Amino acid sequence: MSLPPNFLDELRTRTSLTQVAGRKVMWDARKSNQGKGDMWASCPFHQEKSASFHVDDRKGYYYCFGCHAKGDAISFVRETENVDFMEAVRILAGEAGMQMPERDPQAQAKADRNTQLVEVMEQAVRFFRMQLKTSAGADARDYLAGRKLSEGTQEQFEIGFAPDAWQGLWDHLVQANVAPELILECGLAKPSQKGGKPYDTFRGRIMFPIRDARGRCIAFGGRAMDPNDNAKYLNSPETPLFDKSRTLYNHGPARTAAGKGQPLIVAEGYMDVIALSVAGFEASVAPLGTAVTEHQLQMMWRVADEPIIALDGDTAGLRAAHRVIDIALPLLEAGKSLRFAIMPEGQDPDDLLQAKGAKALQALLDDALPMVQLLWQRETEGRVYDSPERKAALDKALREKIKLIVDPSIRGHYGQAIKDLRWELFRTKRTGGPVGGAGRGNYSSNYSGNFGGKFKQRIEPARASTRTSLLAASDEMAHIRLREAVILASLILNPSVLVEFEADIEAMRCNSPDYARLRDLILRYADTGPDQLRMQIEQEFGVAELETLLALPHVALAPPVRNPGDEELARQTIPEELAKLEAHYGLQTEIMEAEEDMSGIADEAVTWRLGQAAEASHKATRSQQEDRTEYERADNGADLSRDERERFGALLDKISFSKPRRH
Repeated sequence: MSLPPNFLDELRTRTSLTQVAGRKVMWDARKSNQGKGDMWASCPFHQEKSASFHVDDRKGYYYCFGCHAKGDAISFVRETENVDFMEAVRILAGEAGMQMPERDPQAQAKADRNTQLVEVMEQAVRFFRMQLKTSAGADARDYLAGRKLSEGTQEQFEIGFAPDAWQGLWDHLVQANVAPELILECGLAKPSQKGGKPYDTFRGRIMFPIRDARGRCIAFGGRAMDPNDNAKYLNSPETPLFDKSRTLYNHGPARTAAGKGQPLIVAEGYMDVIALSVAGFEASVAPLGTAVTEHQLQMMWRVADEPIIALDGDTAGLRAAHRVIDIALPLLEAGKSLRFAIMPEGQDPDDLLQAKGAKALQALLDDALPMVQLLWQRETEGRVYDSPERKAALDKALREKIKLIVDPSIRGHYGQAIKDLRWELFRTKRTGGPVGGAGRGNYSSNYSGNFGGKFKQRIEPARASTRTSLLAASDEMAHIRLREAVILASLILNPSVLVEFEADIEAMRCNSPDYARLRDLILRYADTGPDQLRMQIEQEFGVAELETLLALPHVALAPPVRNPGDEELARQTIPEELAKLEAHYGLQTEIMEAEEDMSGIADEAVTWRLGQAAEASHKATRSQQEDRTEYERADNGADLSRDERERFGALLDKISFSKPRRH
């Protein structure tokens, strides 16, 4: 059975020799350079101690400097698995997700036919090159000079010109004894609908030969010289040689340059690729007038692990980048990803190089965004998340995208990265920044930090003695900080209930910088589980600080802290404490507004408002769970449960016997 040459070419393109050989050898980490596809190991074909077996993954060949064994992925499978050629191909095709072609007795005839088509295409390249040098190509030469393409560059990329004539190329090829059916099959001409002589596909255009990875001309791209032409760029139609969804412009030279360590850059068009190559970025390719396809992504990853998508800085360029993300997500593998360099608004890589040079472009490439960052920007940019419903919609949209990732490890890392970005977004909201809209309140003015979307300085945690002194605090905010401590401790020991109160906790004012930091840690890590949450808090907040918080008497007596894991108690306690905090702030607001009103003419409305606010505060303070409780009035005027006061005294006595009382 004969196989079509195109099938074997695609199989070799899809197959990583490093992965195939890696099943049989152990790579030498000291000599190998995986980023460049330069791998070394002890030879599997003979006994040796040194690493003389070399794989060039870019070119797809191996060679042993000891026994001189050499070949490609197919020959490697044949030798190591002891199978014949067709079975080796079948094994690799199955791994690459390719279906073996049906038995075709005419396969050799098709291969010979394709060879003839390639010869016709090469004649067309020479014809277009010749026409560029004639008087008919004067305007095309002026245009190329205006784009700063030297004659050497034009020669390197074999740029030509198709004269504005109906049968210019047709007549030339027919006179060279090329069969008319070959010209039509190459897509160089189209049959007349009026029964006349076929006419040239390309007329009045600057011509760019499109070559496959083996360097064969398989198609053309043409740029119209007439600004009023309906199609600015025109590619060859699909032919036995050309499938635009499986082809990259400048594929072969870019693969060679990437093998020497250059980053693979994916631009939008021919001129961008040429400009990049002239500027020293030789590992540059472009899709052919369509969005990047799955096949093209696989081809890119075969050349480089992390291609940089450099698209135009306009709405169309961003849309194209977003389409690439959706195509790439299901295909991601460990070590295979994309980065995105978005050009300045209204510019493409060629424009940027002309205006600011290679250093400006290199700076953009160095700052290229990882794919997860662009995904986040797409879902959040220009939107305000000032309600639970909007936040839920964001979470749902991102979950749907992350589900597309097949690899479970990558899916998990994407989930964590999205969670970190979400935390940053809503942390900015809580610290008073503009992102995400305004919440119910920002941090208290006691929060000594400098914000602008990110922390400008690190806030040192308060000492344990300072936090313990909270019990002795006599200012009017002491009981507020006590309630905050109960809420935070309840969440630390019962993190699964956070989802029910997340919006309220995000908006909760914290009158201590340490409690604000602790609240943010809970929001960030609560869904990792109690053990992981506690570990993160101990690492970022401090072991001693956390133990001091949980040991505070008023915290230790709280039902959710006394009974960790009892979610029902946490569900009762947390909303009550939040309501008490809210009632307090409401009363304080009324008092401040009343003071302002009384500076003018006081009336009964002021008294009524204060009374209503005080009553609301009193109702919130006395929860439903406390309705049947006996209270005593403390020295500071607060109502204390007699039962809890007795238990509190007993706990203090117990502490005093076990260790010295802190002062």
